[in-house]
Amino acid sequence: MKPVTLTAAAAALAAAAASPALAGDMSITIEIPRLQSAEYHSPYVAVWLEQPDESAVATLAVWYAVDRPHNEGLNWIQGMRTWWRKTGRTLTLPADGVSGATRAPGRHTISLPATHPALRNLPAGQYNIAVEALREGGGREVVRVPIQWNGQAITATAHGATELGAVSVSVER
Repeated sequence: MKPVTLTAAAAALAAAAASPALAGDMSITIEIPRLQSAEYHSPYVAVWLEQPDESAVATLAVWYAVDRPHNEGLNWIQGMRTWWRKTGRTLTLPADGVSGATRAPGRHTISLPATHPALRNLPAGQYNIAVEALREGGGREVVRVPIQWNGQAITATAHGATELGAVSVSVER
C-alpha cells in the first residue's frame, strides 16, 4: 500500500478546519447610567465569556475598589453573585489584565485583541458576553449579549433596566 501524501493546500485546509475560529479583535462597550441617588457609589462590574448553558469560559474584566487599603474592595465583590458563583471565587484578585477600578457613569469600552488568552483558542460556536453590576446602596443586574463566534464580523447589543444601560459587543475581522 502506498503512503498518502497531502499537498500543502490540503494540509492547510485540514488544519484550518480543526483550529479554533479566529474572529479578530473584540470590543465590549458598557454603559453605566447616572442614577439619581442621595449617596451614589460607582458599581462593581464583572464581565465574562460564557457558554449558552451559562457555564463560564473566562473572566474578561472585574472593576472594583482596587485602591482601598488591605484589599477592602474585595469585601463587596462576592455580592456579584452570578459571576462569583460561576467563576469569580476561583480568581485571585487583583489579576493582571483583568482587575481595574470602578468606573463613573458613562460609556466604557474593553478592547480585547484576537491574541487575548480567552479568545486565542476559542472554538467556533454560540457564546454569551455576560456583564454583572452591583452598587453599594443600589441594586444588582446581569445583562447577557449572545454572540456567534465564527470568524465573521459581528455586532450585538442588549440593554439593562437599572444598574446597566446598553451593553454592546463587536468583533472586527
